[in-house]
Amino acid sequence: MKFFRAYVEVTNVCGLSCTFCPPKNQPTVSMELSFFATVLEELRPYTDEIALHVMGDPMVLSNLRDYLDIAQKLNFKVMITTSGFYLDPLRREALFHPSIRQVNISLNSFNKNSVSRAFESYMEPILALCDEKLSTQSDFFINLRLWNLDEQGSEKEFNKKLFALLEGHFALEGGTIMSHISGDRQSIRLASKILLHFDHYFEWPSLNNTMLNSEGYCHGLSKQIAILADGRVVPCCLDGEGIIDLGNLHATNLGKILTSKRSLAIKEGFANGQCSEELCQKCSYKERFRKGHPND
Repeated sequence: MKFFRAYVEVTNVCGLSCTFCPPKNQPTVSMELSFFATVLEELRPYTDEIALHVMGDPMVLSNLRDYLDIAQKLNFKVMITTSGFYLDPLRREALFHPSIRQVNISLNSFNKNSVSRAFESYMEPILALCDEKLSTQSDFFINLRLWNLDEQGSEKEFNKKLFALLEGHFALEGGTIMSHISGDRQSIRLASKILLHFDHYFEWPSLNNTMLNSEGYCHGLSKQIAILADGRVVPCCLDGEGIIDLGNLHATNLGKILTSKRSLAIKEGFANGQCSEELCQKCSYKERFRKGHPND
């Protein structure tokens, strides 16, 4: 069994309250460095890449570099996902760590929060990171995520303002970005290994969702797995509440968890186009796989 990526939530603290994210109901937890090392040792036979994110923002950690040092020592490639609100010069420095493969920045976060910050102040450190990456010719990717497309075009004005700023900053002809938007999931190259990535809003899976579909496929337990900050193992990166709790690495090893009856039922069910778990039945994100979209 080999996963394309494992999501390791080094902290479940985000510091923001985006309207497109579910509220955090779990106690605040940050994974201790010693336990993080144990988690990565458990993951070594199963994957070469980790994403330090499920619900929290790893950039809130002042000692992020210590986590990255451990990942590098164990030969893991690392992906960081952040809101972009914690990219001051000192924190940005950690993103040039040699273990980093990709940095994802959610551009949706600015206008979906009550945080008092001007648009220019929000974008300044994000663009500064891009400039530093280009000037140092660093090899990692920066993926600027704009996952706010919908049929109503509800974010049209914000996107227009953003596109003008990006086109000016990266010396693109005016209207370039808008002319390339097809309305589907896609990426536009802004500069060397700096991409603007589009996608639609999506509904987080919840037991309270009204939709119910027992058919479908997901990458959970075949291409990905997630480990929450408290050590619980869940099938995918959208189960931030740990509803499908397969076991805890504080109590047992990953091999035993992955070969448990429940884990095997989930994996075999997906292989046959069936969802064995109620949360999966109430997850609309799996419809993207039906359409051939890879999980990012």
